[in-house]
Amino acid sequence: METSSMQKQEQFNKLKANLDRIKYKVAVLSGKGGVGKTTIAVNIAALLAKKGYKVGLMDADIDCPNVGKMLGIKENFRIEDGRLVPVDKYGMKILSMAFFQSDDAPTIWRGPLIHSAIMQLVEKSDMGDLDYLIIDMAPGTHDSTLTVFQFLDVSAAIVVTTPQPLAIMDAKKSSLAARHFGKPVGIVENMAGDMFGAGKGLELANELKAPFLGSVPMSKEMTSENPIPAVLRSEEIKAMFEEIAENMKEKLLE
Repeated sequence: METSSMQKQEQFNKLKANLDRIKYKVAVLSGKGGVGKTTIAVNIAALLAKKGYKVGLMDADIDCPNVGKMLGIKENFRIEDGRLVPVDKYGMKILSMAFFQSDDAPTIWRGPLIHSAIMQLVEKSDMGDLDYLIIDMAPGTHDSTLTVFQFLDVSAAIVVTTPQPLAIMDAKKSSLAARHFGKPVGIVENMAGDMFGAGKGLELANELKAPFLGSVPMSKEMTSENPIPAVLRSEEIKAMFEEIAENMKEKLLE
């Protein structure tokens, strides 16, 4: 019993030591899947890295970790001196459960295993000193969401939604969940335009009295399967995410 307690304390100390080296931890979440949450997270991280910040991108979506695929990462992680070494891509340090999984095998884990996996991913990794860690969360109020908010010292949350009514309804739930843990929340509207409409993300932000960080229209650049993030390919997309990043810093982190 005493040994188990000592091991937990040692794990906590290592976790805290790693987290203390990261200035801001920003969780990017959504009420439901399919709203482009990962795309938003990747482009925010890529833009910050392009601006010269030290940036980590953690894929905490245990069921469907897609950050690596989106960025065209084929290599697996390395272990050096007993520590996981993140994959470097476009100036970002990438950490993902996908580096441990088969492409086709489903991940069917109960809550305690999900909690343990996320904790170990941070505890045993070597991301170094970071200005920002962008955390791509699982959709909804998942077990992994609870672990991240409770144990990873999150600075703020960005909730991504499309303008559709069901997405807005679920985004509201995710926003309130983040606030339950005392985290400031900002809203990003994605896929705005003729197909899904526009402006509902701003309405949600006003209803919640939360900062509206920006709107990203549906476009070929954003939906492309090109592994280079859109902010690194398109000046127009870059300008949109510069507004989102500035609003995040001014309205959520300062």
